[in-house]
Amino acid sequence: MKTTETVRRHTAERVRDTLERLVTERDVWVSTAHPDRGPHQVPLWFSWDGRAVWMCTGAASVTARNVREEPRVRLSLPDTFDVVLLQGEAECFSDQDVPEDAAEAFTAKFGWDPRAEEGSFLYVRVVPRTVRAWRGEPELRGRVVMRDGMWLE
Repeated sequence: MKTTETVRRHTAERVRDTLERLVTERDVWVSTAHPDRGPHQVPLWFSWDGRAVWMCTGAASVTARNVREEPRVRLSLPDTFDVVLLQGEAECFSDQDVPEDAAEAFTAKFGWDPRAEEGSFLYVRVVPRTVRAWRGEPELRGRVVMRDGMWLE
């Protein structure tokens, strides 16, 4: 198997690339856990508002149940070479109580408005506290690009 040569990026470049991906990517893997039932992972569509990741899931889903019980979550963009991992706490909004700008941004990105559906949906907002980003082994060292909610330089 041939591997791709990687040039180590500086932290500022990793931050820039991460922010670009948060704007342009469509899917994020969401990892939650329930105190009694254990871990759960699922891919969801997401939008980035410049500060937080917004996702939407069925109000009765396992993800919804888990984040109500245990708000600590981990998110990952779906690329195993250009890794972006986010960690934070989920804040939940019913489809009736979600901030208008967040719901409209989600609808604009995906052409789907969960608020117009028959079933109940839950919007989940995650403000990252820690972000790690790396491309291959050369970037493992220094992979933290956000610590305590602050982007590093």
